Amino acid sequence: MPEKILVIDDERGIREGCQRALTPEGFQIATAASLREGGELVRSGGYDMVLLDVMLPDGRGLDLLPTIREIDPEIVVVIITGFATVEMAVEAIKQGAYNFISKPFSVDQLLMTVHQGLERRRLMLEAKRLQDIEREAETLAQEKEQMEQLNQFKTEFTTMVAHELRAPITALQSFLLSILKGYVPPEEQKMILQRAIDRSQELLDLVNDLLNLAAMREVTIEQEREILPLHDTLDRILPLFQSQIEGKALKLEVDIQGNPVVEADPDQMTQLWTNLISNAIKYTPEAGKVTVKLGEVDGWVIGSVCDTGIGIASEDLPKIFEEFYRTTQAKKFARTGTGLGLTLVKQILEGHGGTIEVDSQLGEGSCFTFRLPATKNQPPAKS
Repeated sequence: MPEKILVIDDERGIREGCQRALTPEGFQIATAASLREGGELVRSGGYDMVLLDVMLPDGRGLDLLPTIREIDPEIVVVIITGFATVEMAVEAIKQGAYNFISKPFSVDQLLMTVHQGLERRRLMLEAKRLQDIEREAETLAQEKEQMEQLNQFKTEFTTMVAHELRAPITALQSFLLSILKGYVPPEEQKMILQRAIDRSQELLDLVNDLLNLAAMREVTIEQEREILPLHDTLDRILPLFQSQIEGKALKLEVDIQGNPVVEADPDQMTQLWTNLISNAIKYTPEAGKVTVKLGEVDGWVIGSVCDTGIGIASEDLPKIFEEFYRTTQAKKFARTGTGLGLTLVKQILEGHGGTIEVDSQLGEGSCFTFRLPATKNQPPAKS
């Protein structure tokens, strides 16, 4: 495409002279005799250079410079003037003009100025193109790195899930094959079947946790939120743990201050309490103690679940919210467990604008404390 040059000058001789001199050089020339006409042509776009007269019938040519810069900062503007001054030169350069050419000028002066200006534009456009390529290359490199990290995460996640599934499936198969092949006496079959049921429940727990984890990442929590007193959720699930508490002779203390209300997904609040309390019961030895507290402080609903259980070593604390992570002590104390419960707890809280902290000493117990934004709204009256 030929390079396009716009000549804006109120002198017909200048316009026609420029056209005669520049057209044979292969340039596409347009002309305008006023500031308004020149502005309209500039706005139509596509010009590589503007030869701009200082004084026009309807205003100063310099007043068109901001418009030119806004449309295309790389357009080369050459000022045409018969009375150039230092002040004018400074003003024009500040506003983005490239050069001056004084009237009267020769064809050679015009051609030299135009060729130099357009060469400058070509170099600037090429530099800009290279910068764009560099930025694109950098973006592609970052995306490639992210894809590699994602693929690595997928591989690790798949390996981890396969490992977690393999143990209970292998055990379950072994139990059933033992009975099928007659290796187990009739009086022991009930015990073996119960073990098989326990391992199948372990598998079901893992599948449920994986489904919940996927739901946390894909579903927008705000779509399911309701105004609810958080202690209502707690009151509903505590009876579900009664047999476990009695079976281990644990002491359960519940301390609820006021009526903390949150705007949250009811099912996820149930899951929040369930995971924290079930962990506390699971990892607390017989005759231990589990304490559940709930209250509101400075616009935050604060809940905690503390126990006198096995505790968590300091080096394990930064990892306990990672997927499938279980401490060495937890694996020794309770064989079953998916390592996803605390991951779900953290994601539920973060999805609701909350946080969770843990304070624990190995062999002395743990205390998980969460915060959720309180709401002043009240739940609808029950019919």
